[in-house]
Amino acid sequence: MDSQSSCVVVTGFGPFRQHLVNSSWEAVKELSKLGLGSDMEVELQILQLPVDYRELVVHVGMDPTAKAIFLEQCGKNWGYGDADIRGFHPECGVCLPDGPEVIASGVSMRAVSRSAVVEGVEVAFSRDAGRYVCDYTYYLSLHHGNGCAALVHVPPLSPSLPASLLGKALQVIIQQMLEETEKTRSQCLVHRKLSLCDSRRGEPTGGLLL
Repeated sequence: MDSQSSCVVVTGFGPFRQHLVNSSWEAVKELSKLGLGSDMEVELQILQLPVDYRELVVHVGMDPTAKAIFLEQCGKNWGYGDADIRGFHPECGVCLPDGPEVIASGVSMRAVSRSAVVEGVEVAFSRDAGRYVCDYTYYLSLHHGNGCAALVHVPPLSPSLPASLLGKALQVIIQQMLEETEKTRSQCLVHRKLSLCDSRRGEPTGGLLL
C-alpha cells in the first residue's frame, strides 16, 4: 500500500471478569478478515487492549542519526513543526493547547538504562525525543495514561545492528521497565500504608472530645 494512504487502527479488549471471550475483540478480528472494502484506500490495523487501567504502553520509534538505543524520559507539548508523511502537522505545533509543557514517564528511564545490558548495542538515557510523530504520540500516551507509557528510540538497521539484535534489546529493556514499574508500585504501597498508620496515631482512641 502507498505510504501516503490513510490508516485506521481499530482496537478491541481482552478477557475480563467472567467474560473469557470478549466479543469486542472477536468482532474486530472478523473485521480484519473482511477489510474496509476494496474501494477504500485505507490500511486497517487491529490491536487487542488489556482491561487494565495501569497497563504500560511502550512505543518504539527510529532515530535515523542514532548509533545507540535511547530511552526517552519525557514527552514535550510544543515544537511540532515538521510535517508527517501526508504533509500534516499539529496546529501551532502543539499537542494539547492547555497541556503541561513536559510530561515525564512514571518509569525511571535512567535506572532502566543502567540495568538493561545488551551485548552489541549501547542503551542510553534521553530527555529529548525529537519533536516528531514519536514524541507527539508519547506525549499523548503519557497524558491519557497518567505516566504509564514509555518511548524507545532505536537506530536504523545495519550489518552491526540487525533487527534480531534490536528485538533482543527490546526484550531486555521492557523486562527491566516492568521490574522498575513493579518496584515503584511497591514503594507507593508502602508509603500509603505508612501514611495511613501515621494518620491513625492522631485519632482519639476512646471517649468523646467535648
